[in-house]
Amino acid sequence: MNKLLFTLCVAAAATACSRSNNNGGGGDRKVIQNKGSDTLVNVAQSWAEAYKTVDPKVAVAVSGGGSGTGISALINGTVDIANSSRQMKDKEIALAKEKGVEPKEHLVGYDALAVFLHKNNPIEKMTFAQLAGIYGEGGTITKWSQLGVQVPGCDSDEIIVVSRQNNSGTYAYFKEEVLGEKDFRMGTKDMHGSKDVGDLVAHTPCAIGYSGLAYLDNTVKAPCIAKDDTSACIVPSRATAVDRTYPIARPLFMYTNGEPKDAVKAYLDWILSDKGQCIIQEKGYAPFHPVTCG
Repeated sequence: MNKLLFTLCVAAAATACSRSNNNGGGGDRKVIQNKGSDTLVNVAQSWAEAYKTVDPKVAVAVSGGGSGTGISALINGTVDIANSSRQMKDKEIALAKEKGVEPKEHLVGYDALAVFLHKNNPIEKMTFAQLAGIYGEGGTITKWSQLGVQVPGCDSDEIIVVSRQNNSGTYAYFKEEVLGEKDFRMGTKDMHGSKDVGDLVAHTPCAIGYSGLAYLDNTVKAPCIAKDDTSACIVPSRATAVDRTYPIARPLFMYTNGEPKDAVKAYLDWILSDKGQCIIQEKGYAPFHPVTCG
């Protein structure tokens, strides 16, 4: 019993020390807890790794799980920074304030939410109406031939609809912007992470998916997207994300509890500096301000 009590006391002390260090408290080494968006997780890990050379006394612990997961952790006081590929919802802000948390939004970059097709899919252009017909509840587009194409390797002609889990900011943003807040259709294949979406589409000729620009590579293709038949069809890119001409461009955020202080403030200031913004650019997203990178 004495050994058990001793172990619990040590664990409690370590946890308290870690959380105080997150806020710039005592101790030689500070740990910043950072959690949330799978869209941002790779660049967040790169920021954390690079920051070791900026301030070796600060460690940044990064994990994903989705924007909703990160925001919930901020509301519950278990992280210092929540990564999100969408803005916090009014109900999340209200819940945070009930718990004494004052969410502070920090814009850290831009993304173009790309539609992923198998590289042999002949489609070059898609509209919001077509995407809603594929993804939305009550949508009637279930076969590629309805869009006037035959997809090599897709003998069934059936469209395999790949989505994200509902705690994902990417899921929420696609639902809001493309589906007009309508529900997704039943039977979608919901992937845990952005990379999973790309991998499945790359190996499945019948599939369609959506994900952040950083996960677009030569294993899949991304058609240009138009809001309707009369609108310009825009290719997803860093440039069209920044100028918001791409119709599914979106800002990327980090949230803190109030104005950041001490180690957390220094870290966020560095992320928004040219050094930090060059890293987000290297990872395939658009910086929130123009930068010149070596």
